[in-house]
Amino acid sequence: MTARARPEPRDRGQAVPLMAAMLLLAVVAVVATVEIGRLLNDSAAARTAADAAALAGAAAGRDAAASMAHANGGVLVSYHEEQAAGDADALLVTVAVRVGRAGQTARAEQQVEWVAPQ
Repeated sequence: MTARARPEPRDRGQAVPLMAAMLLLAVVAVVATVEIGRLLNDSAAARTAADAAALAGAAAGRDAAASMAHANGGVLVSYHEEQAAGDADALLVTVAVRVGRAGQTARAEQQVEWVAPQ
């Protein structure tokens, strides 16, 4: 049998602080990943709500836009209507919607096409 050399006293217990630091780093990484995932989810929901609100606003006005934003889990932050440049028959609607911590804007155009009766 061979005798093992005893470790020097200053080398003892080094693994515990290192493992604690690594565990803390892993917890921080998991928490950051979850928060980023929530923000991305809110952003996608806000995009959907903004698109739906813009289309509803172009079709039926501000109240419809606010209702559609709410139906998709959002809040209508702003609503703006204007005539499209050079076309008196086109209405351009711009909305801003907030879902959680994320906000998105969307635009929709209502185009009236006149057809002669036959």
